[in-house]
This record gives sequence, C-alpha cells and structure tokens, in this order.
Amino acid sequence: MNGTNLLKIAFRALANNKLRAFLTMLGIIIGVASVIAMLAIGQGSKRSIQKQISEMGSNMIMINPGAEMRGGVRQDPSAMQTLKIENYNKLKDECMYVSAISPNVSSSGQLIAGANNYPSSVTGCSIDYLTIRQLTVEQGEMFTENDIRTAAKVCVIGKTIADNLFPDGTDPIGKVIRCNKIPFRIVGVLKSKGYNSMGMDQDDIVLAPYTTVMKRLLAQTYLSGIFASALTEDMTDNAIEEITTILRREHKLKSTDEDDFRIRSQQELSSMLNTTTDLMTTLLACIAGISLVVGGIGIMNIMYVSVTERTKEIGLRMSVGARGIDILSQFLIESILISITGGLIGVLIGCGASFIIKNVVHWPVFIQPWSVLLSFAVCTFTGIFFGWYPAKKAADLDPIEALRYE
Repeated sequence: MNGTNLLKIAFRALANNKLRAFLTMLGIIIGVASVIAMLAIGQGSKRSIQKQISEMGSNMIMINPGAEMRGGVRQDPSAMQTLKIENYNKLKDECMYVSAISPNVSSSGQLIAGANNYPSSVTGCSIDYLTIRQLTVEQGEMFTENDIRTAAKVCVIGKTIADNLFPDGTDPIGKVIRCNKIPFRIVGVLKSKGYNSMGMDQDDIVLAPYTTVMKRLLAQTYLSGIFASALTEDMTDNAIEEITTILRREHKLKSTDEDDFRIRSQQELSSMLNTTTDLMTTLLACIAGISLVVGGIGIMNIMYVSVTERTKEIGLRMSVGARGIDILSQFLIESILISITGGLIGVLIGCGASFIIKNVVHWPVFIQPWSVLLSFAVCTFTGIFFGWYPAKKAADLDPIEALRYE
C-alpha cells in the first residue's frame, strides 16, 4: 500500500471523528501556544535588560573601595578611604584601554528651590561622566573643566528633579537650588532616560563638579568610587587588568596582599541578569511543556480507542493483503497528523497571544524563529512517540482474531 493511500485513509478516519480529533489536538495546541508565548516573554525580558544595560553604558567599569578587616571585623566599604584624587589622575594618564574616566562622590539631602523641595542626592563627577553613563544635556550645557578647577557651585539636573522643583514648568536654567544649605546654579538639564531594568529612576539625578561636592558638601579628600569606560566592550577585561595593575602599584600592595579596591563591570551585571532570565525562561517553558506531555498522553489514549473500535477493519485489511507495516503506518500517520495540525494551530495561537501581550499588556516580547521550530519539532516527536505503541499494537493483531472481534 503506497503512502498516498495511507494518507487518504488517515484523513478519512480523522474526518469521521472531527470533534474527537479536535479535543485530542487541544492538549498539543495549548502546549505549543504556551511554550511559544513563555519563550517570547522570556526572550523579550532578556533583550529589554540588555538594552537597559547598554543605555547605562555597556563598557562601564565601576571601581570602589574594598572592605578592610580591622580587629577581625570587616569594615563598610563606603567608609574606606583607599581611592584618592591621585589614583584617578594616574588612571586617567596611564590607562590605554580606557576611553573615559570620572571620579564619583555623592551627598544626599533635601533639594530646595523656592517653596518646593525634593529628597535626592548630588553626584560629584567630571565631564566624562556623561560619556560613561551615556547621558545627554538637552537644555543648557554641561559644567566645564574650569568649574571643576575652581569648585564652582553649578550643577546639571535630571528631568525628575526639574519636574519636582519646578512643577509650574519654569525654565530651570540659571535658577538656584540648595542642598544642605549650599546653593547650586543650574546650568543644564539632562535628556530623560526613564527607569532602568532594576526599577531605578535614571532622571532622579543631580551632577556637579566632584571638587565642589568634596570641598563644599562632604569636606573629604577621598573618593567614593571611580567610573570608567573601556574603549570597546571586548576590551573591558583588558581595561580591568590595566586598572588593577596601576592601583596595586599606587597603593604599594605586595604580591601576597589582597586588593583594597573592588572592580565591577556591566558585563558581570549583564551576565548575572541574563543567567537569571534564562533560568526563569527555561522554568516557564518546562511548565508550559507539561501541556505537550499531557497532549501526547491524550493522543495515545485516543489511538488506543481507535484501534479497539476498528479491530474488525484492521482484520479485514490484513485479510486482503495489508501487511503489518501498512497497518502500523496508517495509525502512525493519524497520530502525526493530529500532532502536526495541533502544532500549526498552536503556533498561530502562540504568536497571536504574544502579539496581544506586547500591544495590550505592554510587556517586552520577542518571538525567536527557533522557538517556533522547536515547539513544532517537539509536537511532531510527541505524535510519533505516543502514537507508536497503539500503532504497533494494531499491526500485531492476528487477522483471524480481529475478524472475530465484536
């Protein structure tokens, strides 16, 4: 019996039991649609996180003081004074793999402008901070190197600060705000960046010359940290190695001494978040995949019923010359048709659900072609795997006993 005839017989058998065939497909449909939707949500979240990290500066390197042990007690890193202006200057002059570098000091307090106030912090930095954090001045201008040398009381503010201190829409350029009684003249407003992947408002920011913050707000001579940007993302490890070598030399550390500073890169953060996202995506896909297994069991159950119902038909076909392989192929084709048809419907529903989630719920969603192919391949395998045993049972029936079956 050729394949065309077997296919026609399989189609006719399914057409005679349309509702039963559809109900059998339902498990496959739900499983495939769920897997595609879950993977789309997971991949969308991953891409969203990568985009947010890229916007923060994918080449960014953060250098912070290390936590020392004193009397057997590990100290708070923020209280350490291991990073100095001299370290920043050495790194700026000697680092070959760094494209931009900025000191970092911060003072929190209540910002006041006239009758309005808002709790925030003032970040002391250099001009390179804009490049490192990929910030853009939308109104006015950035403070200058001369402002840094003279510790001028000027600042650049983010959109959130402007909206809260000047709610009536007044142009903030040239206005004075106060932080811990120290006046700062606003020279620029940053372009809005919104919230990042960790829920932090990137527009809640005030930038001032680091010399101003150190002398007038904090009265300290050490840095809270140093931000740098590698020439390219691929050179981040080279930049970290170079920074480590210079800082160890400047801090006169022996080869046996531990670093008294910590260096972190955006790549580490990206890798950690991607690992977490991949784990959650895999978990969601596995949960959705259970539907495919349930659908496969449904196929096996229905094929068993079909074999039982059509025992006399099987005996009749065998008696007129059908071989065991023909009977096996007939029922296996029916099983595969149920799986493939259910898979196609599931793909359409899964893609449609992903589109609705993206445009109605506004979740980040991205459908990768391999997820559709994988779901389709799995449902095809499910049809073969769960349809094989009932088909084999039908092929092994004795034709005489089958003809006698009532």
